This record gives sequence, C-alpha cells and structure tokens, in this order.
Amino acid sequence: MYIAMNRFRIKPGHEQDFIEIWKNRDSHLESVPGFVSFNLLQGETKEDHTLMSSHAVWQDKAAFEGWLKSDAFKKAHANAGTRRDIYLGPPQFEGFETVL
Repeated sequence: MYIAMNRFRIKPGHEQDFIEIWKNRDSHLESVPGFVSFNLLQGETKEDHTLMSSHAVWQDKAAFEGWLKSDAFKKAHANAGTRRDIYLGPPQFEGFETVL
C-alpha cells in the first residue's frame, strides 16, 4: 500500500469552504487503476490556521504515480487554486509506503 497525503493550512473560519470544495469536486479517483480509498481529514485549529489533509490510499506507489500522469488527475485539478484566499500557502505533500 502507498498513502499519499497533502496537508493544507486553512484560514480560520474557512474550514467549511474547504470541505465544500472537496465535497463538490469530481475527483475521478474511482476510474484510476490501483486506487483504494480517500478521506478528507480535519486536524487541530491553531491561532492562525486549521490543519486539513487529503488522505488517499493506493495499491502501490506505481499506481499513485500513474494517477499523477493520468487525464483523470488533470480533470480533477482543472479548477485547483480558484479559492487561494482560504489557504495559508501551498499544500505540503507526504508520501508513505507501508512497511508492516
């Protein structure tokens, strides 16, 4: 398994805006070979931001890399960045391979 996570720092008061963006987008993930599951996570709220994370599970790293090169990825990210006003900087990617 391979886990791909993006961490987002969201301005306080815009958490629901962020959730709605993800809820209403067509991710096209189900059409990609090797996709297992997706979760949107909400973390701790600090003085200047709320931590949110996208968490996608893939069959292996090769399947995730195939997603990055796919037309489905391009379609899913076609409108990315339209609400830059709710973010404190770009997302931070973290990739993990399962070892146990």
